[in-house]
Amino acid sequence: MTNKIYLSSPHMSDEGYEMKYIQEAFDTNWIAPLGKNVDEFENELDAKIGVKSAAALSSGTAAIHMALKAAGVGRGDIVFCPSLTFSATANPIIYQDAIPVFIDCDRETWNMDPVALEKAFEKYNPKAVIVVHLYGLSADIGKICKICKRHNVTLIEDAAESLGTTYKGKYTGTFGDYGIFSFNGNKIITTSGGGMLVSDDEERISKVRFWSTQSRDKARHYQHSELGYNYRMSNVVAGIGRGQLKVLDKRVQQKKHIFEYYKNEFKDIDDIEFMPVNEWNKPNYWLSCITLKGKIKPIDIMKALEKDNIESRPIWKPMHMQPFFEKYDFIGEGISEEIFENGVCLPSDTKMKDEDLERICKVIKKFWK
Repeated sequence: MTNKIYLSSPHMSDEGYEMKYIQEAFDTNWIAPLGKNVDEFENELDAKIGVKSAAALSSGTAAIHMALKAAGVGRGDIVFCPSLTFSATANPIIYQDAIPVFIDCDRETWNMDPVALEKAFEKYNPKAVIVVHLYGLSADIGKICKICKRHNVTLIEDAAESLGTTYKGKYTGTFGDYGIFSFNGNKIITTSGGGMLVSDDEERISKVRFWSTQSRDKARHYQHSELGYNYRMSNVVAGIGRGQLKVLDKRVQQKKHIFEYYKNEFKDIDDIEFMPVNEWNKPNYWLSCITLKGKIKPIDIMKALEKDNIESRPIWKPMHMQPFFEKYDFIGEGISEEIFENGVCLPSDTKMKDEDLERICKVIKKFWK
């Protein structure tokens, strides 16, 4: 059996930055509770992307949940959410007993369609809008921000997949009222599991830190005046994040190399189209994704790769097609369904060598020989 090629697996720094901070946590005995690594990870991410405040949390999902709570979303409130996304974007809406309304994507960005968003505002008065930067591609966030400001609604950016991506030179996750990032094992940098909520509203981030530490009041005894959550990141995990943040730019460069390698190899195959990269967008290319035309279907590609011990994945199945969420309203033309039905996420692991990429392309090219 040939060596396995992964879709996107954890990639620790060659310099061993992570172990330095982990060892420091062990040496000071700050293992599980909060500590210096948590504080510094928040500060260093703030400085990297240019926001005022951050809260290191247990997952990106927890960060979305806390963003919704900070925005005042509660029982019966409407929240607009992209349909073409992972369920972690939509689940926290349900946690807050709110009602999701799913918005279609457009072909130009694969992200929330500003036209469909405008139509949704004609029908509903939402409490918040969640926009996703899918696969590291920036949404047309400039247009979406203008729409949300005109309607005076809170904008939350789900940048779980887009750390390092810029829109017109500014990092995604910094345009809305709140931004969230994920450090899950398959993301461009990882803490094994974890997330971050960022905002320029330092007061609300401070409140999120309080909620996510079980809402423990300042009292000698254990006293709780509000509902709390066990959502804070541990000091060891934050140490991994500090080390990983040092190699983020290097990881973005390698992800771009992978994307461009595929694009060059498949440039003569008319049936393969690549995810859209706009002139105002510098993606982190988290996953290199394609859509297929003609007789060859995504399942054919995925099965052939799997046979050669190569991992790939379908495009996210839209939320309005999911059994749990299909009862909720959907605004759009069904473009998200088309991308799902015709799309494949290709291996985008930053540890791959060019010979691994050559092997992947060889398997795929056989279909057009």
